[in-house]
Amino acid sequence: MLPSKLHALFCLCTCLALVYPFDWQDLNPVAHIKSEAWVSKMQALMAAVSIGQTKIPRGNGSYSVGCTDLMFNYTNKGTFLRLYYPSQDDGHSDTLWIPNKEYFLGLSKFLGTHWLVGKIMNLLFGSITIPAAWNAPLRTGEKYPLIIFSHGLGAFRMIYSAIGIDLASHGFIVAAIEHRDGSASSTYYFKDQSAVETGSKSWLYLRTLKRGEEEFPLRNEQVRQRAKECSQALSLILDIDHGRPVTNVLDLEFDVEQLKDSIDRDKIAVIGHSFGGATVIQTLSEDQRFRCGIALDAWMLPMGDEVYSRIPQPVFFINSERFQYPSNIIGMKKCFLPDRERKMITIKGAVHQNFVDFTFVTSKMIGYLFTLKGHVDSNVAISLSNKASLAFLQKHLGLQKDFDQWDSLVEGEDDNLIPGTNIDTTNHEATLQNSTGIQRPNLD
Repeated sequence: MLPSKLHALFCLCTCLALVYPFDWQDLNPVAHIKSEAWVSKMQALMAAVSIGQTKIPRGNGSYSVGCTDLMFNYTNKGTFLRLYYPSQDDGHSDTLWIPNKEYFLGLSKFLGTHWLVGKIMNLLFGSITIPAAWNAPLRTGEKYPLIIFSHGLGAFRMIYSAIGIDLASHGFIVAAIEHRDGSASSTYYFKDQSAVETGSKSWLYLRTLKRGEEEFPLRNEQVRQRAKECSQALSLILDIDHGRPVTNVLDLEFDVEQLKDSIDRDKIAVIGHSFGGATVIQTLSEDQRFRCGIALDAWMLPMGDEVYSRIPQPVFFINSERFQYPSNIIGMKKCFLPDRERKMITIKGAVHQNFVDFTFVTSKMIGYLFTLKGHVDSNVAISLSNKASLAFLQKHLGLQKDFDQWDSLVEGEDDNLIPGTNIDTTNHEATLQNSTGIQRPNLD
């Protein structure tokens, strides 16, 4: 999920456009703009926003990382995902981070801003690449554990690459789903085979609450669909692993048949952020093929109480210090039942967006001002989260790796970690009765 503070960032972009004023004629999206003056103004704007920004980090493991997109079934009922995987190091170019301007338009719609903001964001961030080789061949010769990853509300498949790349660099295949439940800010499908052949995309944007509509029924319906989409993605990948013919609608250079016999079918987990964290819980309750789950700063509002007792698999909650609040932590603690493996840690000084790539592509000034960065360094925060995740996965997937060197992080033993939570839930009754502001997902 993306924060309300990101709204402010987008508004800042618009304000900067006033500092470096444009002519509205120049901003006509139909016109073919080649004005040198307009270009120089845009460059000044981009420099103002990007000074001091960092890059999306490379994985810290020993494997080279490849990346591709897979779409199975061209309709909006099909599976759409970004795949990170151990690759052969053969010199393929880096992957474009967000390849379609419609994703930025979706973000501007999600945040309730003018379409111009999406256009500016596309200009600011549309050329950024991630350190993964686009369509590089899979590194064959071994079976890899599989992670299904679920994004947050208002997000999409591409913006957790710092997590996906690091896991892949340590020998995982990671399938980051783009959900079609109306929770992605943007996603697309094809209406028919003719549209596939011509590349004519049909775009779906965020499903917003209607006037007077209660939030829980919608979010609960969505989290159930999200869980089904996670299971559907797993089934399709395992079909490919079995050698069953499956076609990638996107017709990219990457040959999906490379994935045959590549999955360690006993080592499968689900990870998600925010709304994706709730999706982890729902998915584990419905699909025993997932051996364990990791919920990153989970947003628990969508969960029905009947789910908590139906999760035998181990669960690890990794939280940021700034996002969490009593009613949300209480929801997590409902998962803590006798004889069930449950862990929780909190990253000191971290904010909700420390798990999302935007923390790396914005400058320090913008990041701190609009809570895209926390008081903890962004690289430190993602490193702690990824290392703790690897240690947890080694234990519960039975991996023969050296990730147990980070077992102490799972217990919260680090200067930048808190064992459990920083939130006091002792006097929670009033909190639970406070309906709107505290339970909205976009707090950071």
